[in-house]
Formats: sequence, C-alpha cells, structure tokens
Amino acid sequence: MPRAYVGLGSNLGDREATLRAALAELAGTPGVEVAAVSTFIDTEPVGLLDQPRFLNAVAVLETELPARTLLGLLLELESRFGRDRSSVPAQGPRTLDLDLLLYGEAEIREEGLQIPHPRLHQRAFVLEPLAEVAPGLEVPGKGTVEGILARLH
Repeated sequence: MPRAYVGLGSNLGDREATLRAALAELAGTPGVEVAAVSTFIDTEPVGLLDQPRFLNAVAVLETELPARTLLGLLLELESRFGRDRSSVPAQGPRTLDLDLLLYGEAEIREEGLQIPHPRLHQRAFVLEPLAEVAPGLEVPGKGTVEGILARLH
C-alpha cells in the first residue's frame, strides 16, 4: 500500500477539535489507515497575515486509494467541515485545510494534482511535523525533509 503524507491546518473555530475530527473521518474511510500523526504546532499565517494563527500537523496514511481519489476525499472533507474555497482567498482563513503533500515516491503533474505539493519545500510549518513523523524521508527532486528544512533556516 502506498504511504501518503497529508498536511492538516485550521485557524477558525476549535482548531484542535477540527483536526482531531478530520483525522477520525480519515481513519474511518475504507482503504485508508492513519499510521501516524505529528504533534500539533501553533503557527503564524503565511501569505495573508491578517488572520488568526494556525494549528498544523502532518498525518501519515497507508492507503489503497489512488492519489486522485485521495485528493478528492480530502477536498470533500474540507467542504464537510465548512471550507468554501470559492469564498475566501487561497491563503485566507479556513476551518480545515488538507493538503496531499506526498504519495509514495510518485511525482505527479496533472491538472489540479501536483505531487510533491508544489510549496512543500517552502513551508517550515509542514516540514517540521513531516520530519517528526518521517525522519530521513526523501522528497522527490528536493532531498531529505531535514535537508530542505535546513535550507529554509
């Protein structure tokens, strides 16, 4: 089964309860097993700075779902948790943000699906929890998570 890495974030409402509920939904999905979850970290917003702080984490999933299907599941979960991507800026406030960061060793460049996530190498708030749950992980075309993180600092 492929191992997928999903970034989780929330900065509206009860952030921790939202992330935990989203993880429970993922764990209850046929063909998806939540293998590990990083520590939740409180972070500053990136891009659009005039908004509440985020709570971020990374989940490791063992999944039978193809990458495109998994992405569809993540977007549907965001919607069920109240996220309307059309009503706020891309980096604006959100109840739930689920990003498919990595899917096995795949490199995918399709309409609406890019693996590794195109901004993964620029985001310490993703790389730090990713390094926690997957030390030494190779990001296709970028190097190890720790190496990428070191270049950010």
